[in-house]
Amino acid sequence: MPVKNAGPYLNECLDSILKQSYTEWELIAVNDHSSDDTVSILEEYAKKDERIKVLHNQGKGIIEALRLAYKNTSGGFVTRMDADDLMAEHKLETMRAQLIDYSIGHIALGQVEYFSENKLGDGYKKYAAWLNKLISQGDNWKDLYKECVIPSPCWMVHRYDFEKAGAYDSAYWPEDYDLCFRFYQAGLKPIASDKVLHFWRDYDDRTSRNDPHYSDNRFLDLKCHYFVKLGLSQKKNLVLWGAGKKGKAIASHFNEYKVAFRWLSNNENKIGKNIYGRILEDQSEINSIENPLVVIAVANHEEQKEITKILEDKNLAWGYQYLFFC
Repeated sequence: MPVKNAGPYLNECLDSILKQSYTEWELIAVNDHSSDDTVSILEEYAKKDERIKVLHNQGKGIIEALRLAYKNTSGGFVTRMDADDLMAEHKLETMRAQLIDYSIGHIALGQVEYFSENKLGDGYKKYAAWLNKLISQGDNWKDLYKECVIPSPCWMVHRYDFEKAGAYDSAYWPEDYDLCFRFYQAGLKPIASDKVLHFWRDYDDRTSRNDPHYSDNRFLDLKCHYFVKLGLSQKKNLVLWGAGKKGKAIASHFNEYKVAFRWLSNNENKIGKNIYGRILEDQSEINSIENPLVVIAVANHEEQKEITKILEDKNLAWGYQYLFFC
């Protein structure tokens, strides 16, 4: 658990860990140069419970803190925690039992729920509902390129699988989404779950709102990097659908990777224009493209539904022959 200036929430977080129904756990808490009362709170809990170990990050930032934490673990199962969130009482017991039942090669998951002292925005509610639907069906990988489909920090894996996936080796990408892609690359299978096991606290200073590792362009860089590495098939004709801000950014990345693709749009003002060396075509051209792999860069939900209908009428399968990037 990386910890930085989490004083206002840390007691409640640690209490939720101490209340776990499964008791044979160790918590490696790494203080990342906190300037509030974080260290004194951690040390107070560590004095009361020997399962809690407090370390201090000699580097800087969440990734180096996570590396230090993992280096000092000894358990056969690995998960992480955020210092401002809460665990459901049966979280560790439930996920550990899943991994014992399914053995190596799997990721134990739980559904998530946001809470906030302020009004929670609709965007957060929609994200949690979308993610929980995937988790309930074990279909996480089908929407891999849309958003992070493994809820951080509501996952658990065997130590063997964690190291197979490269642990916290990456230093550039957002650590949770990058790890998600590496779990996928390692062939790990999500275990479906219908239980809410983790509670995300939302507030203005939350790391995911302010850390540059979590900026929108960094996520798009990450998606394109792994798509070219893992998702691109030489047997299919790549199609980019959408020429808005994200569509243009993806096209630029594909050009950098020297990837051949056709570019479709329903915007009459853009059709026929040359953008980044590519001529935009009308979306009706999808009917003339054999064996397509479609990357959808259209964020509007109604337009997404229309595109989905067009592609499903062509018997294309979501998650395999068409992918959402937003």
